[in-house]
Amino acid sequence: MDWLRALQHLRDTRTPGVLVTVTDVHGHAPRGAGAKLVVSASDTWGSIGGGNLEETAVRRARALLEDAEPPVCTEQHDLSDRAPAEHGVQCCGGRVSLLYEPLPVRRSIAVFGMGHVGLELALLLSRHDLELHLVDSRADQLADDRLAAVLTGPADVRVHRVPVLPELVVAELPAGTDVLVLTHDHAEDLALLDALLRSEVPGSIGLIGSSAKWARFRARLAELGHDEAAIARVHTPIGDPAISGKEPARIALAVAVELLGPVRQRAQ
Repeated sequence: MDWLRALQHLRDTRTPGVLVTVTDVHGHAPRGAGAKLVVSASDTWGSIGGGNLEETAVRRARALLEDAEPPVCTEQHDLSDRAPAEHGVQCCGGRVSLLYEPLPVRRSIAVFGMGHVGLELALLLSRHDLELHLVDSRADQLADDRLAAVLTGPADVRVHRVPVLPELVVAELPAGTDVLVLTHDHAEDLALLDALLRSEVPGSIGLIGSSAKWARFRARLAELGHDEAAIARVHTPIGDPAISGKEPARIALAVAVELLGPVRQRAQ
């Protein structure tokens, strides 16, 4: 597998990695500028020349993977028998610069309910580099022409058309997915919340609706066997309160701001 396919493999399997690139070469070196190496916690693909240089790069990349928010960084390496070397000597005589680019697992967000608010929210979220799952039991809400604009953004959009039991989609979501429940049917909302609270998949659970709706739902969830700690996992109402208004686009904007904003990111 070449380095480009390796990057896609890491993205598809939701595996963090680091892309190491030779950015500059002075004198003799085993590979020229542009050579690339992809590193995960257990595998490598491509090569920047082998030997001490590559072994050092692999260990540096894996150390970055242990950082919760690894930075992009550069290093210079002298390929001389007089230069300190942790993993053996390379005496090519040159000097190389390496660029380390962390490749974090993309955030995953699922929107259950693609009505007016759901569509506006999907449009906003699709403009970000994330994995976006769209779920609805009504086929017309997920029609290709209706979602055309959503599919043009950088997000990897996964469409789930489920005419019955949309709660079964929960098991298909990546672990840590942030889930938003805003379907057209309160019975469907409740079934989804029940499934989500019984699952270890969600990173967070957000529910659209009024305080009266949530009071009824709290009682029903308790009747279904969920304790207070479990029910407290549901965040409602959703949306940044600083953005007011009842228009679908404004509600969606408030939800997106809360979901993607720095306060929410730190809380996860």
